[in-house]
Amino acid sequence: MNFKRNLEVALNGIKANKMRSALTMLGIIIGVSAVIIMISIGQGASKSITDEISSMGSNMLMVRPGAEQQGPVRGAGGSVNTLTMEDAEAIAKLGMIANAAPTVSGSATLAHGSETWTSQYNGTTPEMQTIKDWSTTSGSFLTDKDVSEATNVAVLGQTVVKNLYPGGTNPIGTKIRINKLQYTVVGVLAAKGSSMMGQDQDDVVYIPVTTAMRKMLGQKYISQITVQAETQEIMDSLENSIESLLKERHDIQSNEEADFNIRNQAELIETVESTSAVMTMMLAGVAGVSLLVGGIGIMNIMLVSVTERTREIGLRMAVGATDSNIRNQFLVEALVLCMLGGFTGILLGVAGSMLLSVIAGWSTSITIYPILLSAGFSAAVGIFFGYYPAKQAAALDPIEALRFEK
Repeated sequence: MNFKRNLEVALNGIKANKMRSALTMLGIIIGVSAVIIMISIGQGASKSITDEISSMGSNMLMVRPGAEQQGPVRGAGGSVNTLTMEDAEAIAKLGMIANAAPTVSGSATLAHGSETWTSQYNGTTPEMQTIKDWSTTSGSFLTDKDVSEATNVAVLGQTVVKNLYPGGTNPIGTKIRINKLQYTVVGVLAAKGSSMMGQDQDDVVYIPVTTAMRKMLGQKYISQITVQAETQEIMDSLENSIESLLKERHDIQSNEEADFNIRNQAELIETVESTSAVMTMMLAGVAGVSLLVGGIGIMNIMLVSVTERTREIGLRMAVGATDSNIRNQFLVEALVLCMLGGFTGILLGVAGSMLLSVIAGWSTSITIYPILLSAGFSAAVGIFFGYYPAKQAAALDPIEALRFEK
């Protein structure tokens, strides 16, 4: 009996027992759809985080004060003080660097007319706009003159504008107070939304780094130096160069612990991607258990089918069907059940991923990989769990099979 005939027999058997076939396939349907949904959620989360990191700027290195184990460093009073403007200027003179921008930060009460708002201010330089690829909706960003002369100018984020100018007034050229010091608004940044940590990136004011250090904080140290490499390929080499330069400037021996730490954006992205991949596989593994259960269900039903059709098998053998013919017949039936369940599960999985994205607002990413994986696994389950019942059917004695009565 050829494959086409076996397929016809399998489909007729499924039609004759629609409810039983549907319940048999249910485990495969749930398993396949769950695998696709879990992988799409994991891949979507990974892509969302990676895009968020990339949106902060490309080819970036973050140089911060304090040894690596000291963790995140605060930008205002009480932080570790090891980096200076001179360090930033020295780093900017290294080869392989596109831009370098020092930063200090703190919180302040902002006021315009009768409106007040508490926000964060960041002191930085014009290079930061290029590194972060920020655009302004009106006005312009800080200039080199603003930094060299420590002028009282400010660039506002959208959240600050909404709270200080509720009537929709154009802020450009107006005066605001930042901790009682008066500043002229020279620019408004385009909206950036929330960061991956949920922080509002538009709730901030940018002022010249020299103004922040001298007039706001009264300090000569900076909290971070953001460095942009010319290309992705030289980031590791540039990181080593910066480390050597700062150790020399801070008089740190090669065997001594550095008083600064360098964060590589590329390494951060790799860490996020590898962690997300592990989590995705764990989620898919948990979902895959239902595939295993579904396969056991199919084997159970196929064994029942062998028992029910014992006399039929005897008749086939009596008219010349070989052991191979009988085995292939039941293998094809198991495979058809799994593939139909797998196809239905793929449709439900893709639809479920789309619904989660629309209704729950979750970031999902549907790729061909989980679909092919699910289809292949469905076929493997059909062959693996269908083989034993098929072997049992082929091993029946024709005479005993013809004598069998239900």
